Amino acid sequence: MIASKITTRYAKSLLDLAIETNQLKECYNDLLSVEALCSKSNDFSLMLKSPIINTSKKLSILKSLFENKLSKTTYLFVELITKKKRESLLHSISKNFIELYKSHHKIITASVTTTIPLDKDLKEKVVSFVKTKMDKDVELKEEINHDILGGAIIKVGDFQIDDSVRKQLKELKNSYNKNLFIKDF
Repeated sequence: MIASKITTRYAKSLLDLAIETNQLKECYNDLLSVEALCSKSNDFSLMLKSPIINTSKKLSILKSLFENKLSKTTYLFVELITKKKRESLLHSISKNFIELYKSHHKIITASVTTTIPLDKDLKEKVVSFVKTKMDKDVELKEEINHDILGGAIIKVGDFQIDDSVRKQLKELKNSYNKNLFIKDF
């Protein structure tokens, strides 16, 4: 809980600074790449969390990785976090910043799970459906899952529409498993 509050505060501070300096889009793109690196590279995440590696070594590693790739504001922010010994929270701060950015721009993430990739026309239909229901811009994430057998599952936050063949078969099975001789009151 405490780490969550800290990461949200750091992310909010960076968001406010980026808005103030008109570098919001650059910081967003930078933290997308930082978050992707933290997600993909277990070694990088372990290095950030390691108490054995001293701060100056971490700073030199971060400098070699990010100095020429990130905007100056984002790089200085990462450097500041490291100097404050909060580098282990960089991944969570990046995630929180991305969520705050999306909230600021009224963007909602919708995930669509299907057995085959969606074509362009179907993507547009899903985006327009979610946009009309939620009244926000939509960022669509596609997932392929062969276990659903067919159909689609659309998730937007806590809201889910499950129109998969797997669910329909499960409902059919449950209806056949009911004992018709017992009255339901």
